Parts: sequence; structure tokens; C-alpha cells
Amino acid sequence: MSDSIGFLISDVSRLMRRRFDERARAIGVTRPQWRALTALSRHEGINQGQLADLLEVEPITLCRMVDRLEDAGHVERRRDPGDRRAWNIFLTDRSRPLLEQLGRIADDLFATALAGVAAEDRTRLTATLDRIRDNLATPETGKDSAHG
Repeated sequence: MSDSIGFLISDVSRLMRRRFDERARAIGVTRPQWRALTALSRHEGINQGQLADLLEVEPITLCRMVDRLEDAGHVERRRDPGDRRAWNIFLTDRSRPLLEQLGRIADDLFATALAGVAAEDRTRLTATLDRIRDNLATPETGKDSAHG
């Protein structure tokens, strides 16, 4: 049964990413760019290294992504006043309508994905997924590594 649950979670995630990519691509944005813009909306002024950690990408990958977002006018880099080597990243006014549009795309995708699922089942599903995430987010202590 665990293989079945793991497969279903993975397959739903893959399909949601694919459908979101299709819709976002129509307005000229990639899902990783949307993730970066969303993270910036929650952590405006974060430096590039912290943003790379938050998004779990390599710093060079993030740098290229920020370059493209900056070229498109969606973000701007500003020198960190406390560290001349660091750059803080900020959203521009141009990015805000794009974030709203991407939010609507995500909302529509979730509505499509959850069509026919009763409200109480949605609530139970969310609670169950929250519990699974919490279980996995808590580091296991005192267990030996499976890799020796």
C-alpha cells in the first residue's frame, strides 16, 4: 500500500507541475520563476544566497534565474548595505500583476484538480497531507543511516 500512496502522491505532483507549466508558459513564465517570485513576495529583500537555500537550488542556478527575471523587469538587485559583496533582491511594480495572474492560474488548476471532491474530503486530504509533511519534516534522531 505504501508504494501505491507514494506513487499516487508523486504522480499527482508531476501532473500538477505539467499542467501548471502549460498554463504559465502561455504568459511567458516558467514554474521555477513563479516559485522565485512567490518566495520574493514573502521575503522581499532577501539576498541571493538565502533565496537559493529557500528554493533548494544551487546559487549559480538562482543567479541565472534572477538574471532573466531582472532582464524582464520583474526584479531588481540592490547592494546589501551590510555586505558590499551581497545583493538583495526586490520585486518591481511590473511583477505584481504577473504574480496575481499566476495566482489565478494556480487557483484554476486546483479547482480543476479537485473537481468532484467534496468539501469535507478536501479538508481531510489537506489535514492528512499536513500530517505526512510534518512526519517527514521532523528529523529522525537516534537511527543509523541506511547507507552505513
